[in-house]
Amino acid sequence: MTNNYVNYKLYLVTDRTNKTDEEFLNIIEEAIKGGVTVVQIREKDADTLEFYNISNKVKEICSKYNVPLIINDRIDIALAIDANGVHIGQSDMPIKIARKLIGNDKILGISAHNLEEATDAEENGADYLGVGAIFSTSTKKDANDVSIDTLKEITSNVDIPTVAIGGINLDNVEKLKDTNISGISVVSAIMNAENPKIASENLLRKIKN
Repeated sequence: MTNNYVNYKLYLVTDRTNKTDEEFLNIIEEAIKGGVTVVQIREKDADTLEFYNISNKVKEICSKYNVPLIINDRIDIALAIDANGVHIGQSDMPIKIARKLIGNDKILGISAHNLEEATDAEENGADYLGVGAIFSTSTKKDANDVSIDTLKEITSNVDIPTVAIGGINLDNVEKLKDTNISGISVVSAIMNAENPKIASENLLRKIKN
């Protein structure tokens, strides 16, 4: 277990769809100014060099504001740019092998959809869980729905931070009250917002209320 100091309250997962690099990077910086506490780069369609280059640019922004940068799936990219950590899914590399590759000083996040996956992740060295999809989402079409009751079951039985993900926005975030989560992970609610800074501020305000 490592990196217990990380604040997972507002966890941004990026999406570059229909955005120039300049627009993409500006959204991330504005979101951080609005209170985003962790950034994860998710690039399912980018080739390795493209992923490497954009990740380096995002790292510059995150480093400027001392915000942890997580790379989705690609351990090679995470190591190449010396990101703060990596997030992997249930169909990716075994957790113990991922931990061995990245070492004990980097953050390891694992996607979980039920209590069994959550406890297995904790036992094998995960630092935090991404649990979802809690609500329907268009950004991750292969996501399995996870009920709020299952989310509560997970947070009641694991000691590592749990971040809820999947279709979370201003209209439904309050449904996650009393689930004992460490934070929420959003994509569209910030990446497609007219004003990413204000969107981040509003989400944080809802979480804190």
